[in-house]
Amino acid sequence: MTFKHPFTKNKSYRLLLMIVVLAAVLVSAWVWAASQDAEARKRASKAENNVENGAENDVENMMQESKPALTVTITKPQTEQWPQVTMANGNVAAWQEVIIGAEISGYRLTEVLVSVGDVVNKGQLLARVSSDTITAELEQSKAAVVEAQARLAQARANAKRARQVESAGALSVQQISQYMTDEQAMLARVNAAKAKLQADKLRLTQTRVLAPDDGVISSRSATVGSLAQPGQELFRMIRGNRLEWRAEVTAAELGSISPGMKAHLTLPNGAHIDGEVRIVAPTVDEKTRNAIVYVDLPVESAARAGMFARGEIQLGNGVAQTLPQSAVLPRDGFNYVYQVDGNNRVGQRKVKVGRRVNNRIEIISGLEPTARVVTSGGGFLTDGDTVRVVDTVMADTTNSGMTASDMSKSETTKLNSIKPKTTNPKTTNSKTTNPVGD
Repeated sequence: MTFKHPFTKNKSYRLLLMIVVLAAVLVSAWVWAASQDAEARKRASKAENNVENGAENDVENMMQESKPALTVTITKPQTEQWPQVTMANGNVAAWQEVIIGAEISGYRLTEVLVSVGDVVNKGQLLARVSSDTITAELEQSKAAVVEAQARLAQARANAKRARQVESAGALSVQQISQYMTDEQAMLARVNAAKAKLQADKLRLTQTRVLAPDDGVISSRSATVGSLAQPGQELFRMIRGNRLEWRAEVTAAELGSISPGMKAHLTLPNGAHIDGEVRIVAPTVDEKTRNAIVYVDLPVESAARAGMFARGEIQLGNGVAQTLPQSAVLPRDGFNYVYQVDGNNRVGQRKVKVGRRVNNRIEIISGLEPTARVVTSGGGFLTDGDTVRVVDTVMADTTNSGMTASDMSKSETTKLNSIKPKTTNPKTTNSKTTNPVGD
């Protein structure tokens, strides 16, 4: 029987174990090295593709930046003589409004002949007051005059006889004086009766309510059967059917306005009428610091008393820097224009605008007199765009009948048709050889 020492057995086992571990480490090292090499090749290929794609994008961007975004026509501000105006607003009122009432009281209205809106002439009958009582009193006054005249005739005859016998002494001095006094008293009584007759005649005429002037009835409170009272209003009449615009202007603007200047009003219904300044108020309101300018309006117009109207008072002519209204773009409560520089690049400029006359608008500030401005189509541009500038005559001939929107669409179509084709990065990457496989 052979005997093996335990130490010899353990030594063989340990040697085999070390060989296995060493082989595993070598295999792991080889796998790690291969993976690192594949990753490095992958990164290098990706970087190369990015460089190629970046170069292509830069070229494309440069080509796009160099291409005009839109074909535009340009213009320059024009200096013109425009009328200078002062804007104002105010109420339309009657030039003079007449209050018509009855001149007698205590009598009833028997007839009303006009209504609101009726045009009347001076002396035209508007209403009648009951005249029966006044007519009877008039007849009584006539009879009193006749009686007084008869008594006067008798007194004169007695006084005449007394004068004839005065020298003969047939009558006493007292009797003669009495006859003379009776004559004077009867004469006074006749005059009083005549005055009473004249008063009754006047009262009879006052039963007829007449128009004091030409005009139009603006209000009526008279009704048949009502009792006329002293000072009671029966009618209101716009005298002469004349209206005026009471325009409110500031104290600073008051000094530039004078009688005779023309005014142009815009009514609430959109109608336009012209007027003329009649009076400029001599005082300014202490609370509002505004003054009233009275403007006469035409008799036959669409204006009505009580309307609120806006308008302008023409102060004369002045120099104005103008552009076509199509060149000004309103945005966010402000106005902008696109100015073209020497390199045909547009820049957005904020401007302050003023008056509008026909198809032109006044530029108050924000733009140089020599600036080149895009006439139309600015709504399709952005700040910094490159444009192709053509003469106005050429643009009118080439694009006659085309709007700015049509022109923009046409130019966009042309640009898209010549846009260079770019290489799809996905296609390029799909053709790259897998480095791991290599």
